[in-house]
Amino acid sequence: MTLRAYLAIKFYEDCRNQELIEKISDVLKEIGIKTIVMVRDYEKWCKVRFKPEVLMKKTFDCIDKSDILIVEFSEKGVGLGIETGYAYSKGIPIIIIAKEGSEISNTMKGVAKQILFYKNPKDLKHKIKV
Repeated sequence: MTLRAYLAIKFYEDCRNQELIEKISDVLKEIGIKTIVMVRDYEKWCKVRFKPEVLMKKTFDCIDKSDILIVEFSEKGVGLGIETGYAYSKGIPIIIIAKEGSEISNTMKGVAKQILFYKNPKDLKHKIKV
């Protein structure tokens, strides 16, 4: 069975974390988790722009259709908090992933089903339990 996961990750106008997004998505795919990533699947790597209210509606629709929310929290972002809070309010399980040495806020710790640290995204393959 394939799970659907919304992958929440800090947004950059220049898509500088595209490689990280692709590596994490590839690892998740190997373990049977299909990712939905707003910047990749809807914004086409920063080529398509949406008005903020349209972007948030699309984001919430995607989260609603997901089995889990995976939050890459190596870097904090307001959007990550909004997405996490929304998923939590809907009862969608939340998994926090972050590079080793990252600081996870108490708020995120309070809502996460799992918090996993990695050196390389490949480390996640054996850590994520869904």
